[in-house]
Amino acid sequence: MKEIKKNNITWFSGHVSREDREKSHGHKGAVVWFTGLSASGKSTVAHNLEKLLYNNGCSTYTFDGDNVRHGLCCDLGFAAQDRVENIRRIGEMVKLFVDAGIIAITAFISPFQRDRERIRSLLEDGRFLEIYVDCPIEECEKRDKKGIYARARAGEIQNFTGISSPYEKPENPDLVIRSDQEDSMAAAKRVFELLRVKGIVGDRR
Repeated sequence: MKEIKKNNITWFSGHVSREDREKSHGHKGAVVWFTGLSASGKSTVAHNLEKLLYNNGCSTYTFDGDNVRHGLCCDLGFAAQDRVENIRRIGEMVKLFVDAGIIAITAFISPFQRDRERIRSLLEDGRFLEIYVDCPIEECEKRDKKGIYARARAGEIQNFTGISSPYEKPENPDLVIRSDQEDSMAAAKRVFELLRVKGIVGDRR
């Protein structure tokens, strides 16, 4: 990677390239970005995909919205600027994972198109796969075991996506999953097949 100096900070290129790491892993590094409303089923499909990839000998890791906010983004709230920063940090993080030759799977509401496109722009073409988990909000509310939709409708939670804050559907996702009509494992298998078609993974076992 070319060294770029900015504010007296220089990107250091090591002696092991991404291509070297990918050869070791036996597949390419990429980001599988699940987006959709809260309780739409993103995390369930994402973790099923992770298991499929793991069983196929792939190096992968799933980043879940709540888990990331426990650590990396624990200082952020849910105001508009905090949400933008939350996704920005995640984007920079998964970029490093791709450089390590790992398949990074994310499950974040990520409601704004511009933020998702910003992450896509960080990566080479074909390294960012946007998966839209489409589920009617009525179904999401039925699945909501934490009761956050009810609290949002009661005004107890502000800036809640789908209630008091908008969700911008992907304009051209790589795959759409109708989680109210499709089994989560079947959906994960479709994503896995997409990774094959895109040349990210091959037949390992």
